Amino acid sequence: MTIKLERLDDYRWLVPKQGLMRVPGMVFSSLNLIGLLRDDQSITQVANVATLPGIVGHSLAMPDIHWGYGFPIGGVAAFDLDEGIISPGGVGYDINCGCRLMTTRLLADEIRPIMRNLVTALFKAIPCGVGSTGQIHLSRSEQAKVAVQGAAWAVKNGFGDAEDLVRTEDHGTMEGADPSAVSDRAIKRGEDQLGTLGSGNHFLEIQVVDKIYDPEKARAFDLREGQVTVFIHTGSRGYGYQICDDYLKEISRAISSGKQPFDLPDRQLACAGLKSDLGCRYIAAMACAANYAWANRQILMHWAEETMLETLSISPNDLGMKLLYDVCHNIAKKEPHIVEGKELMLCVHRKGATRSLPPGHILLPEIYRAVGQPVLIPGDMGTYSYVLAGAQGAMTQSFGSSCHGAGRVLSRTQATKRAKDRSIARELEDKGIFVQARGKRTLKEEMSEAYKDVSQVVEAVHGSGLAIKVARLRPMGVIKG
Repeated sequence: MTIKLERLDDYRWLVPKQGLMRVPGMVFSSLNLIGLLRDDQSITQVANVATLPGIVGHSLAMPDIHWGYGFPIGGVAAFDLDEGIISPGGVGYDINCGCRLMTTRLLADEIRPIMRNLVTALFKAIPCGVGSTGQIHLSRSEQAKVAVQGAAWAVKNGFGDAEDLVRTEDHGTMEGADPSAVSDRAIKRGEDQLGTLGSGNHFLEIQVVDKIYDPEKARAFDLREGQVTVFIHTGSRGYGYQICDDYLKEISRAISSGKQPFDLPDRQLACAGLKSDLGCRYIAAMACAANYAWANRQILMHWAEETMLETLSISPNDLGMKLLYDVCHNIAKKEPHIVEGKELMLCVHRKGATRSLPPGHILLPEIYRAVGQPVLIPGDMGTYSYVLAGAQGAMTQSFGSSCHGAGRVLSRTQATKRAKDRSIARELEDKGIFVQARGKRTLKEEMSEAYKDVSQVVEAVHGSGLAIKVARLRPMGVIKG
């Protein structure tokens, strides 16, 4: 299928309905960013998603769009609950990979002289990397509690407090989780990975707020220039990966045998009817992984706080660490949305996309209802991250969605080749950023040139009205797997 984009305005590009597409596609991007997709198959993936049964509105893509498994990363699609489907490829392998941002009372100048020591201490305290295991070893029955309770399990077991749940999307618990829908292999992988950071683009960063764009919303989020923040990006680890892999195989077999009667343009779009037994079991297992991820980030926040208190030799009151918000991406959720003037319950897939609820939305906690949802957008380890606030434009254009990061422009192999004979750690240190990782290869794979310019991505989100810029954060210290 040859696809020609039609430019609607500075930040919106139409993928016209053609072939088997049931709805048009829409890409939110700028003129500069759209050119990066010339050799990428992600626009074709947007069109492919538009062929799926029960899709409503448009097949959407955020400005950080790049090629993914089945759905593009940065893809958003909403499906009718009666005729629609659920697709593991539309959620992603790392179910509820997400971000958690904490504010502190510290100023950057106070900790800059000991940043190297602080990064070293965090790297020792928090397990990270492929296959990393943590201090928590779960019995089968206890793991089932994590899968059902999510972040609430962590709080009940001494990791943080109830106020953290108020500041977490869905209070850190997705309803409908059923541990019996999870395979023995996934359960085995989940035994000792709770409280671990993972690898790839996952990280824990010490950052400084270096620019405020919207003072009123920044005050509501307790952000101010010069302030130290802590940013965590990780997900459901091997537990969620295995759940995705298990159901992709089972759903693919069901399609091949005709039990799920879908004619798909790409086998990676393997899907099941939302009302089918198989679809319901996947959703129940996906919820288990989502809850595991929320518990994971809750525990990591607690350990980061403990490590900073010990390393800095200060009191909890002096540190003043508080959760600003925790958002998930790589998820499918049943939500009410207005379509052609009617309120419908839809299943919204967000793969590499995050929710962006506007002021007044019923799903927002009371503390943020007047200003909108905090939208957390991490960049790469050498540039910036951003805090935005949800806007009404997201509800009318993108089913309440925004981008989730910068988006890759180089594969990990391409990045490693380009970084040959370079010391990425030294380059970062020359910029005042201290980093520790499990290996040099990780730093090469995750170097800044591997990603789009996150400032341009955020500008496209802001300019299209999906979310409003509030603050910019600059990394000071980073740990990675």
